[in-house]
Amino acid sequence: MTGEARTLTHIDAAGQASMVDVGDKAETVRVARAEGFVRMAPATLELILSGNAKKGDVIGTARLAGIMGAKQTASLIPLCHPLMLTKVAVEIFEDRALPGLRVEAMAKLTGRTGVEMEALTAVSVACLTIYDMAKAADREMEISGIRLVEKSGGRSGDYRRGDAG
Repeated sequence: MTGEARTLTHIDAAGQASMVDVGDKAETVRVARAEGFVRMAPATLELILSGNAKKGDVIGTARLAGIMGAKQTASLIPLCHPLMLTKVAVEIFEDRALPGLRVEAMAKLTGRTGVEMEALTAVSVACLTIYDMAKAADREMEISGIRLVEKSGGRSGDYRRGDAG
């Protein structure tokens, strides 16, 4: 972890979990990007890329599931604000070096709170969907590296991972 120590925003003065009041914050354009990886056997990757997985189009279904997951973030993660997202995009790329699939998500809105959790949820749900749809072929798949890549907008300013390309 780098940078200075910060306080936890979802803990009140009594140490209890508390939803942050964003009512006085300015509305700004906020964008967040996240990524994650699903490592699998080379044969599983080929099965997915060929479109011959038993459950159907793994990549297309995972993309849709990720978008739907981002829209449900406030229902899944306690203390997240329900947001009026203006854009969610999920892209899935083959990565033969893993071997496996790299999932990237972007969430955007104009509002009073960030969309990091929505981008991270989109990636997580897309990765879980890939696993679910291909587990009959490969139960040893691994989901890893789910992380925020960058975010912009809001009082805390812009952030970009030091190792982001």
